[in-house]
Amino acid sequence: MTPALEAVDLARSYQLEGVSVDALRGVSLRIDQGEFVAIIGPSGSGKSTLMHLLGCLDRPTSGALRVNGTEISALTDTALASLRNRTIGFVFQSFHLLGRTSALDNVALPLVYRGVGKVERRARARRALEAVGLGHRLDHRPSQMSGGEQQRVAIARALVGEPSVLLADEPTGNLDTRNGDEVMAILDRLNADSGVAIVLVTHEPEVAAHARRQIHVRDGLIELDTANRQGASAGGVAPEDHREEGDG
Repeated sequence: MTPALEAVDLARSYQLEGVSVDALRGVSLRIDQGEFVAIIGPSGSGKSTLMHLLGCLDRPTSGALRVNGTEISALTDTALASLRNRTIGFVFQSFHLLGRTSALDNVALPLVYRGVGKVERRARARRALEAVGLGHRLDHRPSQMSGGEQQRVAIARALVGEPSVLLADEPTGNLDTRNGDEVMAILDRLNADSGVAIVLVTHEPEVAAHARRQIHVRDGLIELDTANRQGASAGGVAPEDHREEGDG
């Protein structure tokens, strides 16, 4: 089976005031269709940089990334945006909803860029909102909803295009415990029912525990991939190799 995401020796460097900063220093991993993976690490570890690369929101300085078997390095920006729109859904800590727009139209927005007609995109948006328990909030604007409801709208928006991968960057970071638990329960159910691969970026161990596989990142390297610890062949580098990389 073609993996949902496959990274080979990904590196990303930035120039800050004339100094080169290595945010990622050679990360290799494979995420299969339908997996639920948490990328966990402290602030500054490189986990958010890795998420942006996996989501094709940024390009690596070096290394290779394949999304559903497509190597992204040769794609134009337009082709990359099209691949991202068709393949990847995003959920962010800050929701990123349009404040003056209804929940229904917020969710339908990604389909506008695909050229889907108004009747169909609103029908699909309605089904997506019903799937996250918000069928009764279709016409409400974000200011009329709780933080937990806004994040559920964001999840529906991420799923309306039927992506093969859902990337969630600190999705519970702005929520209280009860709403955070509800959002994670929705992600658990969506992964089990729809088979969408979920990659969850977090610094919270209790959130990461929802995933069946955890990838620990520190200093721009994979420190531990529990798939390897458990003997699975889901890609990445064995723990012994991580120690060698870190020592180098």
